[in-house]
Amino acid sequence: MKSFWIYYQKEMTEASRTYKWIWVPAIFLLLGIMQPVSTYYLPEILSMAGEVPPEAAALFTVPSAESVMASTLGQFNIIGLLVLVLAGMNTVAGERSTGTAELVLARSVSTIPMMTAKWAAMITLMVVSFALGLGGAAYYTYQLIGPLDWAAVTGGAGLYAVWLAWIVTLLLPLGAILRGPAAAFISLAVAGALSLLSSLLPSHVQWSPGRLGGMAAEQILGSGSISWSPILVAILIMAVSIIVAARLLRRSPLSPQS
Repeated sequence: MKSFWIYYQKEMTEASRTYKWIWVPAIFLLLGIMQPVSTYYLPEILSMAGEVPPEAAALFTVPSAESVMASTLGQFNIIGLLVLVLAGMNTVAGERSTGTAELVLARSVSTIPMMTAKWAAMITLMVVSFALGLGGAAYYTYQLIGPLDWAAVTGGAGLYAVWLAWIVTLLLPLGAILRGPAAAFISLAVAGALSLLSSLLPSHVQWSPGRLGGMAAEQILGSGSISWSPILVAILIMAVSIIVAARLLRRSPLSPQS
């Protein structure tokens, strides 16, 4: 446990030095605020742009508060996920490239606490950023559009946090064998493929963690129920990814390209 906290503090310090604790939460907060504000003022924006007749702009109806919050998750699903992957892609790959991992492992330390600490630091940054962005979206949605079902929002947020977490966790084993950009691309490709399969073949992939994003939106809209199989599979993927990443790093602590 002591070694875990040492590694965890190191990762948190490194995130502060690279300003991740500034730009990642700032982007999520901006994305969260933009969705309700732009939705509420869309008729005025269209009228001022002059591209839509005032009569047509007047026909625009503001969506419900729940729909706006679900749309906010869609913003996080594109830009927010990309930001998280870019922020974490060198968590393991960067240390292999610079030789830091080889120096640490030369002392015969265990890679499990190291990898668990890296995962915990990534998840801490993800949870804080996501909570800040969703909180900003909920505040402006409540102020501009209407009240929210906070229980539904909380449930949807929990599901979406699991969705983000398992994708970010894939960076650990991928970074242990690949360079950072390749690890980021593959993790995003896996997430996109599972999401697509969940949309095209919903009855055949009930277990897929790719369903979590859609389940989170449905939970906020109050039109869906929670299925535990995607959550359990996502947790299993995270646990296996940490163990596999630790073993791969032990076997290959130095990147061939370094």
